[in-house]
Amino acid sequence: MRYVLTGLICGLLSLTAAARSASDSIWVKANYIKREQYIRMRDGVQLFTVIYQPKDSSEKHPVLMTRTPYSSAPYGEAFSPNLWNTYWKQYVREGYIIVLQDVRGRWMSEGSFVDIRPFNPDKKAPDIDEASDTYDTIDWLLQNIPHNNGRVGLFGISYPGFYTTMGALSGHPALKAVSPQAPVTDWFHGDDFHHNGAFFLMDCFGFYTKGFGYPHPHPVSVAPVQALKLPCADNYNTFLKIGTIQNFTRLTGDSLAFWKEIMAHPNYDDWWKARDPRNYVQHLQPASLVVGGLFDAEDCFGAWNLYKAIEKKRPVTHFNKLVMGPWYHGQWAAADGSRLGNIRFSSNTATWYQDNIEVPFFNYYLKGKGSLDALPEATVFFTGENQWRQFTEWPASYVQPATLYLQPDAALAWAPPKTQTPVYTEYISDPARPVPYTEDVHYIRTRDYMTDDQRFASRRCDVLTFETAVLTAPVTLGGTVTADLNVSISGTDADFVVKIIDVFPDDFQYPGAPPPNKTRDAGGPYQMGGYQMLVRGDIFRGRYRHSFADPEPFVPGKIEKVRFNLPDIAHTFLKGHRIMVQIQSSWFPLADRNPQQFVNIYEATENDFRKATIRIYHDAVHPSGVILPVLPQVKQ
Repeated sequence: MRYVLTGLICGLLSLTAAARSASDSIWVKANYIKREQYIRMRDGVQLFTVIYQPKDSSEKHPVLMTRTPYSSAPYGEAFSPNLWNTYWKQYVREGYIIVLQDVRGRWMSEGSFVDIRPFNPDKKAPDIDEASDTYDTIDWLLQNIPHNNGRVGLFGISYPGFYTTMGALSGHPALKAVSPQAPVTDWFHGDDFHHNGAFFLMDCFGFYTKGFGYPHPHPVSVAPVQALKLPCADNYNTFLKIGTIQNFTRLTGDSLAFWKEIMAHPNYDDWWKARDPRNYVQHLQPASLVVGGLFDAEDCFGAWNLYKAIEKKRPVTHFNKLVMGPWYHGQWAAADGSRLGNIRFSSNTATWYQDNIEVPFFNYYLKGKGSLDALPEATVFFTGENQWRQFTEWPASYVQPATLYLQPDAALAWAPPKTQTPVYTEYISDPARPVPYTEDVHYIRTRDYMTDDQRFASRRCDVLTFETAVLTAPVTLGGTVTADLNVSISGTDADFVVKIIDVFPDDFQYPGAPPPNKTRDAGGPYQMGGYQMLVRGDIFRGRYRHSFADPEPFVPGKIEKVRFNLPDIAHTFLKGHRIMVQIQSSWFPLADRNPQQFVNIYEATENDFRKATIRIYHDAVHPSGVILPVLPQVKQ
């Protein structure tokens, strides 16, 4: 009966939400007009722009704009449902002029599209970049949209986050506030398509072959049809059967220009450097609110590191704030931020952020409304304890770096090992049987894998697992995690995946959850007792251990240091839990397979792929571990 009542209540809530949405839709259409406009840039190219303008002429209205490569649809008379189905309705009720623009070369805009087009600080007319396109658009809007108040804001998630950063470099005096959210920032070191030099094959291949990479020789309003047809039930088997990167390149055909450019730049060179906005943020003028998700599978790196770059290159008086919540990619803009996969966060973190941070931020800078005096430098949600914390800087100056050392017998301890003679744990990494990144069988990369249960990986003989004793007090981590390994390999190259995992007590169960299934029937609620929650994990391509620009082969059997940073962490390991570290050498098909030979992986043949013996040392002379950013415990 309880479940029947729950279903009835959920149904009534859904009907209420639908009625409210219909009412909001009627209000928007009654109080706004939609205008579609081509805006001419300084080089003569015209960009398609959609303007939602309040009918109210009794006051002046601010402009809030998003520039996107993903379409400003719906085209024609229809209104975007985002104006009433998402929290954008708050901006509509506040009377904002909402502007959406197709960037040049995409959808209905003219011109040629360039992926992550570099910023040009020395451009002269008619030179263009995304900053100049933003400047020219703002100029046109202020001169041609009646009843605007002369203040403009810019925001966007993911690729539109990149365009937000670029727009912030435009120097237009009317651009008062920007919010790059999960911004594409560095596609070699940590966002989307590479992590520490390792190619994120599944995301890159899927992104371009599903339509994004197809050229737009003229404006189009209909999405291109995906030309490539592949089995779409099991990405692990599908990608493994395709094989080498050369085979993937053949499947892309001749039209995917950016794929070919990636293949031509396997190392971190000037081509990649020019495409990193962090190199130019000293030119950024408007107030900035950088937003990201702790569990963003696409652009977690960009949010953390764009914020840090602005802090480093702009004066301390510049308004630059950071918000990081327990979110997948873009979840802060969704209706529900209370959970991800099997993990619960105890509150709706998304609506809290929208109501308390983002909308007040733009209201303050674009309308002169309210105050931001209470907004701290960094607002970060700590999972585990499921609490927002506020900081005057990030990372906090009082972080105490502490190394958790690998020990014999698969243990972890804060004290270094004492054995003077070499001690190691080894495994065989076989490219023909790479370690999957998730236990699930699916084709599209999941957003939940960032908090997935890692028990499936613990059971593999090519994954090393180390864990602490049961914690007698909470351990809170806030800042950058550094993997610090001493290794030797039998080949000349290898990848290293390091995961930080929270092991739940065996009897753990969320309050109100149905009891675990103890019958012989399969299924039932997920077993959370003993859950191994991935808190942070990343991959490093070993050839870049000394330089991302100049890769070097390993000498087989020689002990070498492999040290790299993982994206920042914000998590409390509660009393009664354990901390676990897993180490492996593949993460497929999230990342491409390393042949484990020092060859150009983008040109490798099947014969180049070989098994390798990987040894991870953990003795007094060659200790290995993870350097963790420990925050002192504060009495609540």
